[in-house]
Amino acid sequence: MTNSAAAVTPSLAKSLSDLEQRVKDDLSCLCYPPADWVVPVTSEGHVHDVVVIGGGMCGLVASFALIGGGIRNIRIFDRSEPGFEGPWLTYARMETLRSPKQLIGPAYGMASLTFRAWFVAQFGDEAWTALDKIPRPMWMEYLRWYRKVLDLPVENGVEVKAILPEGDLMRLTLTGKESRQESVLARKVVMATGRDGLGLPQIPDFVNGLPRKFWAHSSDEIDFAALRGKRVVVIGVGASAVDNAAEALEAGAAEVRHLIRRKEMPCINKLMGIGSYGFTAGFSKLGDARRWQVMNYSLRTQTPAPRGSTMRVSRHPNAYFHFDAAVEKVELDGNGIVIMTSQGKPVRADFLILGTGFTVDPLARKELDGYADKILLWRDRFTPPAGQENTDLGKFPYLADDFSFLEREPGQAPWLANIHSFNSSAAASLGKVSGDIPGISEGAAWLAREIAAKLYVENFDQYWQQLLDYDMPELCGDEWTASPLPDEARV
Repeated sequence: MTNSAAAVTPSLAKSLSDLEQRVKDDLSCLCYPPADWVVPVTSEGHVHDVVVIGGGMCGLVASFALIGGGIRNIRIFDRSEPGFEGPWLTYARMETLRSPKQLIGPAYGMASLTFRAWFVAQFGDEAWTALDKIPRPMWMEYLRWYRKVLDLPVENGVEVKAILPEGDLMRLTLTGKESRQESVLARKVVMATGRDGLGLPQIPDFVNGLPRKFWAHSSDEIDFAALRGKRVVVIGVGASAVDNAAEALEAGAAEVRHLIRRKEMPCINKLMGIGSYGFTAGFSKLGDARRWQVMNYSLRTQTPAPRGSTMRVSRHPNAYFHFDAAVEKVELDGNGIVIMTSQGKPVRADFLILGTGFTVDPLARKELDGYADKILLWRDRFTPPAGQENTDLGKFPYLADDFSFLEREPGQAPWLANIHSFNSSAAASLGKVSGDIPGISEGAAWLAREIAAKLYVENFDQYWQQLLDYDMPELCGDEWTASPLPDEARV
């Protein structure tokens, strides 16, 4: 069996064609796409009802949900080249996905849109039974197919540089591959920007001043071939740290050492213990204290790297896991670096990889320059009890029920209600419904419903007038004959 859809034999490709016809038939039965019911807004230039930033998994399913809700005046922008949206073929370096193969993902309730249907159409039922986890590049092939079969109008090579209020609308400044600059107007903006959707890679202070050639973040483009014969240190032991360590080892690194603050390896993915439709639906209804309690516990216990990824590292005899070894200082040492740890023992290396993840911090987003400090954060709204303090969690935006930002000071930035943060930063407020595979379809349905409600309420007067003006008769007057009541004497 091949992992490349491009290598599928003609007979199997015909089966994929059959599946694509099935998707089209299913969509037709569901009356997709429905008529556009949204009253147009007039301004100088065209006004889009929604602009979606991001054409990866989150952006695709969000756009599908919006169009399926009759909101068709949308545009979707992604800065990546076609087929390279999201992390799957860039900085994601795991061999397989963590998620079980049978999860619905972005299928949005349609069996014909599931990964399983796509896989079986090409490789058959026996191959599906034999498949353990989904190979990472294959997941990207599936998402490419998803975009194609749904004909989602993603515009690639377009980056949103700024989102600014203009009356009741939002103006987005764009740059393209040829450095041209233009702008578009929108009523609502959806930031479907994935894992780093409302922040940046988390870079610890100890690399400040260290020449860039000596270190990289796990989300950077890394020349692993250049690490052959080198001493590599990886900070952390989460999924991204472990996957990058494995890449370095497989590229021929002389040694790879994990420096880990924790005293023990995290082994249990705690959120798996409460994952359910009830958790997806009910998390946002919990009070602030309970939501904080769940998220803080999850962050503190840390999601472990998958077993397969960890074994991919540990099968190399030149791989080392050093626990209770926090980094205190990093300095140049000739043509290499020396790392001082909390154990007082130095570690020498030629290259450092930061498996430190991403930080959620609206102030770091250039698109929001000029007003990011007006966004309500969890630290502004909630003071955790003693022992549950968490600076990183406090930086998450405190979102409204429709994924939109709230104002830190009411009345100071009302336009924030037009920006919907449909990415990993929504987890603290609304749960895991806008970044991870398991709940993404539920999140997209939720987002589309709430945006539709907003668009309707904002233009209620026009819809009321449509009700008054509607005069299409269903009865023509010839369907009945009026009869007088009978006389009392004949009763």
